[in-house]
Amino acid sequence: MGELGELELELLQGSQEKHISPLKNFVAGGAGGACLLFVGHPLDTIKVRLQTQPRARSQDVLYKGAYDCFLKTVSKEGLLGLYKGMGAPLASVAPMMAISFFGFGLGKQLLQPDPTKTLMPTQLFLSGCLAGVFTTVIVCPGERVKCLLQVQASGGQQAVRYAGPLDCALKLYKTQGIRSIYKGTTLTLIRDVPSNGAYFMAYDFLKHKMTAEGESVSQLSTPKILLCGGIAGICNWVVGLPPDVLKTNFQTAPDGRYRGTGLVDVLRELLRDEGPRALYKGFNAVFLRAFPANAACFLGYELALECLNWLAPTW
Repeated sequence: MGELGELELELLQGSQEKHISPLKNFVAGGAGGACLLFVGHPLDTIKVRLQTQPRARSQDVLYKGAYDCFLKTVSKEGLLGLYKGMGAPLASVAPMMAISFFGFGLGKQLLQPDPTKTLMPTQLFLSGCLAGVFTTVIVCPGERVKCLLQVQASGGQQAVRYAGPLDCALKLYKTQGIRSIYKGTTLTLIRDVPSNGAYFMAYDFLKHKMTAEGESVSQLSTPKILLCGGIAGICNWVVGLPPDVLKTNFQTAPDGRYRGTGLVDVLRELLRDEGPRALYKGFNAVFLRAFPANAACFLGYELALECLNWLAPTW
């Protein structure tokens, strides 16, 4: 091979990510998930309370918007009120994100037999969709418990039914078994499969676009990682918010209120009572949370990956 051919090969290899083992992806993804939770949970609490408050046409609304919900929550419950229900996702979000990053990495390997070729956006999207399938088994019960705890806290002491995440999970199991804990699985899949596809596609695509020619994506600066992660988070929720509204209402509704998966009944009720705008309830809280939380997630992932590569380069 001539000198020009060797140079082109070096530039091509330099623009690719180094092969990351599934174990490293798993551990680094867990670190990223922990960062996402601590930064994003307060606004997640506000989102859930806005999505599940009484219908505007039948009762006076409790919260007029994200800022009003924030003020009322802090005034009644203190700053810790914004972290209600965090126990369940804390126990699940690290392994969930670990499995998510593992699933995305596995999807890329399946669709990219030649590591010297960059994946197309559609291939990145499909890889991300696989991550959404993998994580539902952890996400669904964790969010079922989280949402119930967040909603009961907004109803005052008289509405308290669960002492904490473990108590909530045990009571759900005693009522209807494992089916009660996994209530909303179908809606979680409808939300997470396409939204994870958009999430990882946006991050990976932007990361490569922002990498200078001849450099490795692992050399991307912290501000660029934060920007890519933040934009990826927004893309995730643009796709995922409508099914998230349906899932939240279904998971927090009394047993028997909706039939089957809840998709048709919840959608019909929301559109009848509040119109199409109901599918974007909590919009402000979601998008205020999306950028910083996911920027923190991907920064935590990249930093953890760098540490793992330094501590255990042969993994």
